Amino acid sequence: MEQNKNTVYITWALRILVAGLFLFSAYAKMYKLWAFEKQLVDLGLVSWCQSHYLARFLIGLEGAVGLALLQNNYLKTVVIPGTILLLVLFNVHLSIEMAKHGAMNGNCGCFGELIKMTPLEAFIKNVLTIGVLVYLFFKVKDREKGQNRIIYPFALFFACTALMFILYPFAPCGAKASTYEDVTGTLEKPTIDTTKPSDSLLVNAPENIQLAPAQTPVDTAKKEKKSKAATPVVTTPATNPVVKPATVRSRFGQFTKFGTTEANLDQGKKIVCMFAPGCDHCRHTAKLLGEMMNNPNFPPLYILFMDEETFKIPDFFQETKTNFPYTVLDIPTFWETMGPDASTPGVYLLENGKITKYYQGIESQEFKPDEFKKLLGIN
Repeated sequence: MEQNKNTVYITWALRILVAGLFLFSAYAKMYKLWAFEKQLVDLGLVSWCQSHYLARFLIGLEGAVGLALLQNNYLKTVVIPGTILLLVLFNVHLSIEMAKHGAMNGNCGCFGELIKMTPLEAFIKNVLTIGVLVYLFFKVKDREKGQNRIIYPFALFFACTALMFILYPFAPCGAKASTYEDVTGTLEKPTIDTTKPSDSLLVNAPENIQLAPAQTPVDTAKKEKKSKAATPVVTTPATNPVVKPATVRSRFGQFTKFGTTEANLDQGKKIVCMFAPGCDHCRHTAKLLGEMMNNPNFPPLYILFMDEETFKIPDFFQETKTNFPYTVLDIPTFWETMGPDASTPGVYLLENGKITKYYQGIESQEFKPDEFKKLLGIN
């Protein structure tokens, strides 16, 4: 009897532990939900339009699994086997990522941005969890025959998923305003060349024009004979067509309004910064740029803020002691403009819409003020 009690205590302790793990994982992904959505996009699993749905679905699923492990309806026959299968699928995905990028590179996203784990750490965590679930499979029991209600586990899933969509509403892609619509059709999947970034494109570029050879009097006479026309032939020398200079439209060309300021980012030399209002590294970069702005060689600078923690924008300018013109982009537009696998802070130097230099993130491509000063001719 004492042994049975101990088994029950151990079983319940393990159920609470695994349930807590899933519930915490769901909660952690809600911390900076946009970061989890971006990770799904960067992995190539979905587009930005689909990432809103998949992120909320996965978080709702994890929350439902955590709660389902604490009840006894179809616990042994559905909930535990289904959870094991889910973890196996996650490990297959992690194995592919480790083969591509290495076991210790990147954040698996298991706990979002709250606790970063490498793919290998996540793989080991899942293996240990599967071991606990296998033990529970042989120790727990479903409700008595006739008392099981499959509606309970499914109701938990639908309730958790619906709650995610209620707590984190979003505008579907079809319902977005067209303020940032790309008229050139090139911003859907922008890419950044890490060696020499230049994603500008030519709009209204001249077509390949082939001029017919000048007609000779003999040719003209033949045509006259055929048509029996008596009209005289007037020949004019071939002239070169007037070609208008091509117009450049960069990935930033669609953004023209920055508060009360209007700007053409594809004309002349410009600096474009892509910042998150609450990002400490973005603030540090803005402060460094602010120290250069009084130099006559410093070009106009414009900020594209991500629509996350926008209430911190006044504090952003107060801390950096700057007052650059800015506009706020919704999160998908922000990252689509910045490009896949990009990270803040981003600083782009434009010359008539062409990216001549860029910096991003806080690692090898981070902003280098001394190098940037040389590019601008600032002492």
